[in-house]
Amino acid sequence: MAQPLVSDELWEIVSPLIPSVQRRHRYPGRKRLDDRRVLTGILFVLKTGIAWEHLPKELGCGSGMTCWRRLHEWQQQGVWQRLHETMLAKLHQADKLDWSRAVVDSSFLPALKGAPKPVPARSTGANRAVSTT
Repeated sequence: MAQPLVSDELWEIVSPLIPSVQRRHRYPGRKRLDDRRVLTGILFVLKTGIAWEHLPKELGCGSGMTCWRRLHEWQQQGVWQRLHETMLAKLHQADKLDWSRAVVDSSFLPALKGAPKPVPARSTGANRAVSTT
């Protein structure tokens, strides 16, 4: 049997980071799909590289659009940032991080503001149209 993408150990870490969503009372709409199933669909798409619309329904993760929307929703709520920080803390605590291989470039650090701007060259008038009248 294949290993599940979202193991019980991983779910214990992720589940407290996902905010709960209360169902509306007046117009409840469809029942929201279970977060663990949606996370499985998100991880499947990210791992395999398939398009969202090709997510197999047999996985029971809902549609690709459902998974994409939840991915976007969780990104807006900061779930992925908190998960990243939590996983880094756990790896650091277990002494499993090798910081000698870390790379920092401009995509991780903001560029310094206030650098001098280039001064535009003064026009000499050499490129102006010459009038023959």
